[in-house]
Amino acid sequence: MIAKHLSRALTFLVLLGFAVSSTGQPAAFDGHWRGEIKVPGNPLEIDVDLVTGEDGALTGDISIPIQGVTDMKLADVARDGDAVRFKMPGIPGDPSFDGSLSEDGAKISGTFTQGGATLSFELVRGDDPAAVARAALDGFDDFVAQAVKDWNLPGAGVAVVAGGEVIFAEGFGYRDLEHQKPMTADSLFAVGSTTKAFTATVLGMLVDDGKLDWDAPLRETLPRFRLADSLATELMTARDLVTHRSGLPRHDLLWYNDNSGTRAELVGRLAHLEATAPLRARFQYNNLMFLTAGYLTEELTGGTWEEAVRQHLLEPLGMERTTFSVDASQEDGDHALPYRENDDDELERIPFRNIDLMGPAGSINSSVNEMSRWIQFNLSGGRVDGEQMINPSTLADIHTPHMVTGATSHRADISAGAYGLGWVIDTYRGHRRVRHGGGIDGFTTSVMLFPDDGLGIVAFGNRGSGLPSILSQHVADLVLDLEPFDWNAEGLENQRRAKEAQEEGEAKKEAKRRQGTSPSHDLAEYAGDYEHPGYGLLSIATSGDGLELRFNDIATPLEHWHFDVFSGGEADDPTFEDMRFLFRSDVDGRISAVEAPFEPTLDAIVFVKTADSRLADPDYLERFVGTYELPGQIASVELAGSTLVVTLPGQPQYSLQPKLDGFVLAEVPAITIEFATGDDGNVVSMTFHQPNGVFEAKRVDPAP
Repeated sequence: MIAKHLSRALTFLVLLGFAVSSTGQPAAFDGHWRGEIKVPGNPLEIDVDLVTGEDGALTGDISIPIQGVTDMKLADVARDGDAVRFKMPGIPGDPSFDGSLSEDGAKISGTFTQGGATLSFELVRGDDPAAVARAALDGFDDFVAQAVKDWNLPGAGVAVVAGGEVIFAEGFGYRDLEHQKPMTADSLFAVGSTTKAFTATVLGMLVDDGKLDWDAPLRETLPRFRLADSLATELMTARDLVTHRSGLPRHDLLWYNDNSGTRAELVGRLAHLEATAPLRARFQYNNLMFLTAGYLTEELTGGTWEEAVRQHLLEPLGMERTTFSVDASQEDGDHALPYRENDDDELERIPFRNIDLMGPAGSINSSVNEMSRWIQFNLSGGRVDGEQMINPSTLADIHTPHMVTGATSHRADISAGAYGLGWVIDTYRGHRRVRHGGGIDGFTTSVMLFPDDGLGIVAFGNRGSGLPSILSQHVADLVLDLEPFDWNAEGLENQRRAKEAQEEGEAKKEAKRRQGTSPSHDLAEYAGDYEHPGYGLLSIATSGDGLELRFNDIATPLEHWHFDVFSGGEADDPTFEDMRFLFRSDVDGRISAVEAPFEPTLDAIVFVKTADSRLADPDYLERFVGTYELPGQIASVELAGSTLVVTLPGQPQYSLQPKLDGFVLAEVPAITIEFATGDDGNVVSMTFHQPNGVFEAKRVDPAP
């Protein structure tokens, strides 16, 4: 009963105090101490750092790894020779320590009391964790420099935090290969999806402020939020948004390279996207849900997501040069350029990919120096310069698994990852790990935390590769004193095999191509605008002897593949290279739709060809207004706003709805209408296409 009461009280421990009044040999307690309170069955590990000030007073901090408490300041202690007593103020049961220093000065041991219960505790003097970690990294810079060459990267940056300190921060290679500008610890990189943890943390702070409930229906805050699944719409929560369990697959091409829309518009398109699983049934990585989380932040704060992140995190953490756009990062004098490896294994510079619209999912740009402050914030339980910025329990919730990913582990000593709130959580060789990767054109990032060990690593590369995570694991092995493993050699071998598989696959890509076929229509008939309610507008135009596709400002030539299938050709932006586009015809033989595998986990996305935009323009529609003679009756065409209406004697008025090269009667879709013009461009007739025949009505009034 006593132990149970004690464990419960310690579980809710938030603030600890420890101060010393020193006599005799004031420096005897100085140093780093590690030990435990011997709670039955489950000892509670604690770390204490002590230092004697110039006034002889002993100060320091305490950490309780299992509770996520790191480097909390100490206060209020009494010392008499080699005896020391200190308390934890504000904790139920008035917990206190009463111990003594061993003769060799290596231990402090004694009794811990709380609410009438008495247990023993022991602290052992140890080396400073930061100093130990720094020594473990001896020669690491040479390893990184060689790895950058092995992986054919222009450059890389690495920072390591241990013992509450930044013990390593360096740049390697070049941030600008053409001009031989060296990478530094201050070079700005696009950190990609590691941005997601910033978004989730700001939401956590809003939870602390009482502005958000993680598990309340999202529609209470965003009434216009809709998914195609009505049940998921009603049940979706903020926690669902940041754990990749919405039921939707990625649907990334919807937003990729879109710089003209708004976040509200993208959230509105979610209602038209097909899901592949029920809500919370399957882990499916989804950037659009984090975009929605950012939009939720904006609705709750009344400002932009960028303003919220800057106010709640960047400014308090001193991340002054961190930006939210690659456009802004390029204005900084020390920024890295993005590169890729071409087919000849040569490095070539590529354009920056602007993803400002999707900012909450991945648009932050930062340096290893500034990201190390983000790491310190997470390792310290959410404190900055002694100030608690987020409730420790909220941050612990963010770092806790909430959704299984379904992944399997290829090693017995590394568990399959689960997803927290913007973080992946697993066990790495016996150590709890909280991590996330990031990748956007020309940049790769790894952020890796070992909260129970006070260790964190951030690594960047300015070419897509697996090196950043390899560097992070190499650091972990060194600092945690684990059995060496050559992650670099394994990664390089995996890369070699992947390249071979890619080359073999490309050599066979025409295996199912049907030779000797041709398109069923003239190329001009494929041209036009095609629309999907979720994905938006896809345009096809004639270009020289072929076609050109344009989607989200990405232009790609289309080459005839076979029949009515075209394939994406080589382009400056390779997004649609080798993608197949199938054009469909309607019953009248007109090209009416195009489909493409924009979301690989679903059937092809179908874009329907839209009518001529002029058919919704009142000024253009005016030319059709008039009277037309059918055998035995007169049809009258009038303009009502931007819609044509036709009236026949004894019948109701019908609205003409634009459709491809003509109109359809909105009230009787089986009937279509086409207008014909004469040599002078004036409308001369109106033809009704009905299931029972085709009927032409000559215009009988003078053309306007």
